Amino acid sequence: MSNLSVLDRKWVIKPANQQSIENLCQKKNLNHLFSKILTSKGISESNYENYIDPKIKNFLPNPFIFKDMEEGIRKIYFHIVSKNKITLYGDYDVDGASACAILSKYLKNLGVGHDIYIPDRVKDGYGPNIKAFEKIINNQSKLIIMLDCGTQSFDSIAYANQKEVDTIVIDHHKSIEIIPKAHAVINPNRFDEDGAYGYLCAAGLVFIFLVALNRHLINEKYFTKNNLIIPDLLDFLDIVMLGTVCDVVPLIELNRAFVKQGLKIMSKRKNLGLKTLSDMSEISYMPTSKDIGFKIGPKINAGGRIGQSDLGVNLLLSSEPEKAYLISKQLHDLNLKRRDIENKVLLDAIDKADKEKKNNIIVLHSNDWHEGIIGIIASRIVDLYNKPCIVISAQKDIAKGSARSVQGFDIGLAIIKAKQKNLIIKGGGHAMAGGFSIEVKNIDIFKFEINHLFNKIDTKLNNDLLIDLALSPQALDDNFIKYIEMLEPFGSSNKEPVLMLNNIEVSKANIVKKSHIKCFFKTIDRYIDVMSFNSVGKPIGEYLLNAKKSRFDVVCKASLNYWNNRQNLQLILLDLKVLNQ
Repeated sequence: MSNLSVLDRKWVIKPANQQSIENLCQKKNLNHLFSKILTSKGISESNYENYIDPKIKNFLPNPFIFKDMEEGIRKIYFHIVSKNKITLYGDYDVDGASACAILSKYLKNLGVGHDIYIPDRVKDGYGPNIKAFEKIINNQSKLIIMLDCGTQSFDSIAYANQKEVDTIVIDHHKSIEIIPKAHAVINPNRFDEDGAYGYLCAAGLVFIFLVALNRHLINEKYFTKNNLIIPDLLDFLDIVMLGTVCDVVPLIELNRAFVKQGLKIMSKRKNLGLKTLSDMSEISYMPTSKDIGFKIGPKINAGGRIGQSDLGVNLLLSSEPEKAYLISKQLHDLNLKRRDIENKVLLDAIDKADKEKKNNIIVLHSNDWHEGIIGIIASRIVDLYNKPCIVISAQKDIAKGSARSVQGFDIGLAIIKAKQKNLIIKGGGHAMAGGFSIEVKNIDIFKFEINHLFNKIDTKLNNDLLIDLALSPQALDDNFIKYIEMLEPFGSSNKEPVLMLNNIEVSKANIVKKSHIKCFFKTIDRYIDVMSFNSVGKPIGEYLLNAKKSRFDVVCKASLNYWNNRQNLQLILLDLKVLNQ
């Protein structure tokens, strides 16, 4: 029998450090099974506490280690005390909306007048542009703070300088070896930073910026002089968490603390917009990172993708129940519309990808694809083919591209190199995602050159299915749910544990919502709930629906499912091997 699964993947159990397992068992009084999972994730006795209960104070750096932080704080302080109008210019995704909302809430607490400008994806494109800056400056703003964008905005910032308007960039996207002449460019991923905090998103970086600003205002006795209460920055953690989860940055160290603590804040339901959207998403329990990533984030993103770009930030800042409900309903409906568009485009994209799958980087384009969903399509293609993917919407002379990557390949750097070779007009990104604009006439040469530039990407290793733990189905009891809860929050760099179960009998397999399969794994004393997503018409689906007396070795993820205020273990099937046919 072949060593490969029905998906032609090799299963590899991660090596276990027996000494680390024993230390966790003995010194932390942990179950052997749980200790084994922790060890597979690189958790040992020394970092156990910081992983299980990450506290922000244990990871928060001195804000002034970031280049230009001091200059940025002094500049915003000058405009605050001068009572000048400030404009927050944010990206149209969840991270941009979150970063804007956090800083807006803080400024509002100070009584500082400010505007928010979220560019329209279609009309404005990604990042700052001169036309938008012209509007902002004509509206009497004296300081423009770019959030989740701006690192590559040389022309726009030069225009602001010409008009004697100050600019600050708070961003996390990759930079080239030149940065724009803003008063401050605060970015852990700028070329002259050491990259130690390169995993932060814009919302997290804004939180650190506010830590620095809070200190400065206290030192200047600003709160005392103006009879103001010092803002509690911890109140903003629900929004910091939102941006961190939805930007799919690594959930390690400070990010993990942000998300862990932010979920607790969100459960208190103090933010009216998040509360209302949670109610509409049927989240009445303690939310998880999965709830944020799959239920909340896509709805907020839908405004920027196919609707009104500022709906997300308006929701996060809403203080009127009726307004919060109307925005939530609008975002909910837009997300349904987005799904319909996505489903139609995905079928076409898969047909095109099948013809391009031999390339190291899959580049797809069409003049029929809505540019608001090309990032999602790129993610779907990456999941299917395990290769970096770039999807381009060429509806106008200037096309828009969105890129997604696999672990080990920096797509943001690839976009920067493409810009340096004049293959694209402008663009940027980080390791796992990016975006750009390109002349339609240059798409074919871009496709050729990008694969020529990066012709040594090895994705074969990534095709191995790495397994955290092999165990018997009987071990999946109620205690196992508690272990899974302790591993939360899940996300990039902290995935749900991948399990291998041997000699499984499948029972009661049924098609759900046309493309998914729900079934049960039969054990000695019970049935375990299992979902296999998007498997209808594919090898896994065929085997499940026709299992009969067949038995399988399976690989799955352990997930917590909430239904009727009850928490249950649900397995998400990833792959299987047939033992008898």
